[in-house]
Amino acid sequence: MSGPLQADVVVVGFGPVGQVATLLLARPGRRIVVLERWPRPYPMPRAVSFDGESGRILAATGIGDRLAEVTEPSRDYVWQNGAGTVLFEVDVSDRGRSGHPDSSAVYQPGLESALAERAESSPGVTVLRGHEVIALDQDADRVRVVTAGPDPLEVEASWLVGCDGANSTVRAALDLPVTDFGYFDDWLTCDVTVHDGRVLEPNNLQVCDPARPRTAVSAGPGHRRWEFMRLPDEDPADFGTADSAWRLLGLFGLDPGNATLDRHAVYTFQARFANDWRSGRVLLAGDAAHLMPPFAGQGMCSGLRDAANLAWKLDLVLRGAAADSLLDSYTVERRAHVQHAIGMSMNLGRVICQTDPKAAADRDTAMAAAAARRRGTPAEPAVTALTRGVLRRDPTGLGGVLGPQGTVTRDGVTGLFDDVVGTGFVLLSTLPVEELLDPARRTRLAGLGAHLVQVAPAGSDAAGVLQDHDDVYLPLLADAGAVAALVRPDFYLFGGASDTTGARALVDDLLIHLGSERLSPV
Repeated sequence: MSGPLQADVVVVGFGPVGQVATLLLARPGRRIVVLERWPRPYPMPRAVSFDGESGRILAATGIGDRLAEVTEPSRDYVWQNGAGTVLFEVDVSDRGRSGHPDSSAVYQPGLESALAERAESSPGVTVLRGHEVIALDQDADRVRVVTAGPDPLEVEASWLVGCDGANSTVRAALDLPVTDFGYFDDWLTCDVTVHDGRVLEPNNLQVCDPARPRTAVSAGPGHRRWEFMRLPDEDPADFGTADSAWRLLGLFGLDPGNATLDRHAVYTFQARFANDWRSGRVLLAGDAAHLMPPFAGQGMCSGLRDAANLAWKLDLVLRGAAADSLLDSYTVERRAHVQHAIGMSMNLGRVICQTDPKAAADRDTAMAAAAARRRGTPAEPAVTALTRGVLRRDPTGLGGVLGPQGTVTRDGVTGLFDDVVGTGFVLLSTLPVEELLDPARRTRLAGLGAHLVQVAPAGSDAAGVLQDHDDVYLPLLADAGAVAALVRPDFYLFGGASDTTGARALVDDLLIHLGSERLSPV
């Protein structure tokens, strides 16, 4: 084995979470080495949807123009009981708070291909497939890993991010404690190509039938998925066979004459999370850090949020703009989000997976009545605002809120905010920034790569001023009584300010949170 490869960050695992982490870290010019144990990408889908915030994160990696190839808006989502009575329904917005559909169905192999192509063409990124990590050690300055195989490698980096899935080698090497909720359900997943041209409505269906809880959903353009829960008295070995799959698919009128069973596999849905996601210079993300049942559609989404949260903090630490204590906020922020998503997923699962006929009948009566009252109202979000971490508690109440994305125009260029302004820290203001902040604070924000943006109504064509076409940003500030808001690179708001004095304090407080003596407040 020759001398170790050198990197700023080594990413272990190259599924969607590892890919997004790699791309977000590579964007500011970091040297990234990716170690993936499998020599070829997995050819079949696992996740089949993501939410609007995840769509915005994916676009930030540079594949926004490829998403339409592998996704479609989820459109509608309906729960029925075994008799076909509607228990719950929601029409999913094609343009939500984050500027993307509130839910998109995705063909995961296509998504991974687009992300991989982007990563492998990015300067500073080295992707090594077929290299399984077998040893890991670290000291105060570096982390080192060794891979198995006929040509083993050693990689040395400042930081390591473990995105290597539910059976994470990285997590095991760190021996991190895990909180396990003891939630286990076996579901048979069937990816199917339908040949008879039928129109499948609703596009996404959950059948809450005590005789057989089951699901039928889009899995991206041209792809469909059906899933069936194993009943308590069924033999797990028999349940996972192709014969069993076809028997269950018959509940939807599918058979080998009108469909092809592309894949079938039994998954055990679980709920757990690592108590700490950082150990020294090693951090966890995605399924390596948490698992949840799929009923809220937040498994992959949570992993993408991990990558977005971690990438900007690691970048600041690597370039000396923040102390490494900033990375402790990663676990604090993301674990709270994940706990909420896990709880919501388990609660939905308990409703869906009810197999007692009497309890199911009581559920149906209550849910059908609630559905009639709730019709036309949005579903409860699976993600809450941040309540701890890198945020400021101020009278505006904006700290921790997920920032919106609308259509804007600046200097004759119209598009989504991220495309027109760019990503990174953003200071939004209704005042000219020269009036809002003194030169020293503007310089310090510029040192963080922040965009300083004055927002005005559509039709305001002053040079450099951002026109708020969708009436998104001005109401956000006005409703909070704010003249300014500071947005983090992962799109969450750090806080707001009601006047110029508050704006200066806002910047000072951010610098305190970053923990860098070099960037201490004015």
